Order: sequence, then structure tokens, then C-alpha cells
Amino acid sequence: MKQEQTIVALTLGDPAGIGAELIAKLLSQPAELGDAKIVLVGDPWLWEHGQTIAGVQVPTRPLASLAQARQAPSDLPLFVAVETVRADQVVMGQVDRAGGASVLQVLNLCMDAAQARQIDAICFAPLNKHAMKMGGLRHEDELHHFAEYLKVNGYFCEFNTLDGLWTARVSSHIPLKDATQYITRDRVLDASRLIYRSLQAAGNPQPRVAVAAVNPHGGDGGTCGREEVEIIAPAVAELNAEGIPVQGPYPADTIFLKARDGQLDAIVTMYHDQGQIAIKLMGFEKGVTVQGGLPVPITTPAHGTAYDIAGKNRANVQAMRNAFLIASRMGAAYRAQADA
Repeated sequence: MKQEQTIVALTLGDPAGIGAELIAKLLSQPAELGDAKIVLVGDPWLWEHGQTIAGVQVPTRPLASLAQARQAPSDLPLFVAVETVRADQVVMGQVDRAGGASVLQVLNLCMDAAQARQIDAICFAPLNKHAMKMGGLRHEDELHHFAEYLKVNGYFCEFNTLDGLWTARVSSHIPLKDATQYITRDRVLDASRLIYRSLQAAGNPQPRVAVAAVNPHGGDGGTCGREEVEIIAPAVAELNAEGIPVQGPYPADTIFLKARDGQLDAIVTMYHDQGQIAIKLMGFEKGVTVQGGLPVPITTPAHGTAYDIAGKNRANVQAMRNAFLIASRMGAAYRAQADA
């Protein structure tokens, strides 16, 4: 019996950014996309606009709704046309309410399909949080919107990935002055368990995970901060006792050297920029954000909408391709788990 294809929904992102151009470039190179069934969801004018910018023409097969995706042929990418924003409402390179509302509408449609098991994963082109808040987003970021929409009760966090290296965060989009309040034993445990299991779902059966310290020099044995002694190290010991071979805490100014040298697959960081600065320096044009802890895999390039180059055919498709491939692998694993 032939195994059913993994179905990945692709969205065009913020219409004023580089998203539609990236998707056009991505789908113009089908040999690099594996065997997942692709369902593009977006406004027809925006899809045509993206192809024009990229200088490509990508044949697609029209589909009335995502509910038809599993039965549809997979010789071409499928295209579900929606009407969310008019071309005259969009100015390339500018933040706008209409664009943010469009992104929300398309993502909600895809999440509805995921909950109905009509698709297995979502990969979205870059969005802009400010535009989304103007357009109706009530949360600090899209991850919290996803979690509420999908009724997630457990721990969730963003992962950033670069090639084989993943990072998780104990705290994320909060002021730095508040970050230490989020460094609790439970949050360190939850972030570590989640990234370990997510890497397994992405195809790494025995991921090597380490936890970063928060204080200079890892706290210097408690003389330069007590979080390592009282919170992080006990959490690592508890994880080891559970059979999760997490290492650390390691000083934050050296832990990424271990990753660079191939000794680690994942790092649990304590706050947003502790991991973001390092991983973006290591490969900004290749990084991917994975929305961890959700009942459906959702991925996107780690870079943003790049308003400064929108419409100029200068966008690099590599991170978009990486995001799609991770969504495909995780979607296959999540579908197999649900079917078990």
C-alpha cells in the first residue's frame, strides 16, 4: 500500500514584503522540495505579483478548498484562492493594517484545516507583527495567537534552527529587565523536553541538547548570580534522571562554540537575544523558526519581511526552502503519531 503524502500548506506572508516572491522562487525549484504535497493558500493577484517579481511562472492546480487536498492529484502544487486583501490596499515595503489582517485570515484558515486533519503542516512566508497587531492580532506575537487558536494548554516556545542546530528559549518576547523572572525550574524543564522531542520528530533520534547559563561565567559558582546553582543545574539533573541526556549549564559566551564545532544539536537559551544574536551571526540567510509545542508543525524563515528589498527580486530563498523541508519532515512524523 502506497504511503499517503504529507500535505504542507504554504502561505504568501505579508503582501507588502518579500513573501510572494519567495514562494514563487521556492515552487520554481520542485526537485529540491521532496515529495510532500504542496497546497498554496493566498490571493490570486498576490501570487501573480510574486511570480512577476521573481521572473518565473509556476503552474498550479486550482483547488476549491483545503478539504479537497488529500484526494487531489499531486503532479502540480495545488492552489486554494482566497480573497483577503486588494492590490490597491498594499504599498510594497510599508506596514499596513490590511496586510496584517490578510495574514491573520490566511493563517486561521490553515489552522482550521490542520485541526480538521485536512493538512499535516503549515509553512508561512514572512509576516510583520506590527502590521498584524494593526490588523487584529491581540497577542505579543504570532506564536501566542497560534497557541490560543489551537487551544494549547501545555508549554510552547519558538525554536530557531540553522542547518542542524536548534535553539529554544525559556523566555521570549518580553523586556530584558523581566527575563530573569521567567527562569524557573519548570520552564527550563519544559523548554528542554520540548526541543528534545521536537528534534526527534524532525528526524534526529538522539539529539545532543545543552542548556545555557544566564549569568556571566555561568555564575562563577554562585558568586555572580544564583540561578545556575538553584534553578538551572537542578533542572538539568532532573532531566537526566528522566532519561533526557541534557548537558549544562554552560556559560552563554562559549556554548555556541561547542555548537559551531559540531558537539551539539540544540541549545536551550534563557532569553531571546542570548540565542538569536549567535544563531543569526552564524547564518542569517538560512535560519528557520519552528513554532514549538503546537499540535501541528508550523515553520517560517527566521528573517523578516525585508521591506527594504520588497519587489526588487533580491530575496534569498534558502531559509524559505529550509522552513518548508522542516515542515514536511515534522508533518510526516506528526501524522504518523496521530494515526498510531
